[in-house]
Amino acid sequence: MTPEKGVSAAGYPSLVADVGGTNARFGWLAHAGAAVADVQVLPVREHGSPLSAVQAYLALQQARLASAYQAPRRLAFALATSVGGDRLELTNAHWSFSRSELQQQLGLSSLLVLNDFEALALSLPRLSAAQLRQWGGVGGLPGGQGALAVIGPGTGLGVAGVLPSRHGWMALPGEGGHMTLSPADAFESELLAHVRTEFAHVSAERLLSGIGLPVLHQAVCVVSGVAGAPVLTAEQIVERGLSGADSVCERSLASFCALLGGFAGNVALALGSRGGVYIGGGIVPRLGEFFFASQFRERFEAKGRFRVYLQDIPVALITDTLAALSGAALALEQQDGDVL
Repeated sequence: MTPEKGVSAAGYPSLVADVGGTNARFGWLAHAGAAVADVQVLPVREHGSPLSAVQAYLALQQARLASAYQAPRRLAFALATSVGGDRLELTNAHWSFSRSELQQQLGLSSLLVLNDFEALALSLPRLSAAQLRQWGGVGGLPGGQGALAVIGPGTGLGVAGVLPSRHGWMALPGEGGHMTLSPADAFESELLAHVRTEFAHVSAERLLSGIGLPVLHQAVCVVSGVAGAPVLTAEQIVERGLSGADSVCERSLASFCALLGGFAGNVALALGSRGGVYIGGGIVPRLGEFFFASQFRERFEAKGRFRVYLQDIPVALITDTLAALSGAALALEQQDGDVL
């Protein structure tokens, strides 16, 4: 595929990246309109800074492209943190850096910094049916009309939206994962009451994330009267819960799905995302059929007088873990005015 007639190649090649608390995903844009290519996933913990991770990826690109290699002119950096100001710190990882210094160190003409869920939200209009699994609602995805929302339990919990406008798709980034989590029944009220003995504020991320699942599991143990339960990692809870051999882990996953459903319904109401609610992040895809047999959809719709409103909204699980890279690519194109 070659650049479209009339589209400047001045900003290419470009680099796109999606950085969470665990992994940094990098991709290459050879020219305007190109699909994201040469994707590599690098563990954040193995690099002391974003500069180190970018340089490691570029070394791989130089080896891959040989004499055809050109240094990238721009970078769209999607980060799991709030992105205001020059100084940036990942919420759930050790990277702390200056965006202006990083741009200078890499010799870039521009460095576009986005919240990671801002990038994932921008990917939604471009997702294909092969990248999704729909659950309920009226109408098929992709291609939903109006506002779209995305929620992603990964290392943390991301929330964002995207709106169509005459200038293209406009992302609505935020920190919705830190909104206060609410219970829907007596058992959940007991869970949250226990967690509040340790944390003054129980946000959605406090329980509905990789860092939160162990907290949720310990609360389930206490409320269920299970004494002396070991502290498990999120990976262990998922593995034991899905195996059916550990009833407390299984109940923890069931509570996770139910609470996530109620939270997702709140987000849908807040954003008016009648075009669809998408579930991203790394945890839910690992749950497989357990998720689709859970109370998620029931709790998503259980909003009293607005049940019918929510029944019409489709939910879709994003099965492609690299989707945010295409959102970062769209951000670069819209920055240039290539997509209007």
